[in-house]
Amino acid sequence: MLHKLSDIQSTKIGENTNIWQFCVVLPTAQIGENCNICSHCLIENDVIIGNNVTVKSGVKVWDGIIIEDSVFIGPNVTFTNDMKPRSKQYPDEYLKTIIRKNASIGANATILPGITIGEFAMIGAGSVVTKDVKAHSTVVGNPAREVIK
Repeated sequence: MLHKLSDIQSTKIGENTNIWQFCVVLPTAQIGENCNICSHCLIENDVIIGNNVTVKSGVKVWDGIIIEDSVFIGPNVTFTNDMKPRSKQYPDEYLKTIIRKNASIGANATILPGITIGEFAMIGAGSVVTKDVKAHSTVVGNPAREVIK
């Protein structure tokens, strides 16, 4: 179901994907099958979202972000894509942030640009992720540190 109160410009949206009200999906974004994009989300152009992904309300997925299959993105997770942002000054290319298969990111976590979050990793709610996260690990805090291997 693609909600009529959303602005969905992309045609690259997989079967059985739901996009709820008040979302914006830009023209070249790719979203896989069986995803759930909750209300008040923005998905920019240079974005790839795999299959079976849940993106909860209030998430902005900026250019340069790749989300692999079966990932959970909690409400109000904040992605970033520019280490030195300035008004009206844009980098030639945004840093790539990759969220590997089956990872989960808790509510209100902040993910700095150029980070890779490994398969099955768990990011605690409110964490600030400043460096890569190993597969199967759990990180919490500011800055996020591993607590379970």
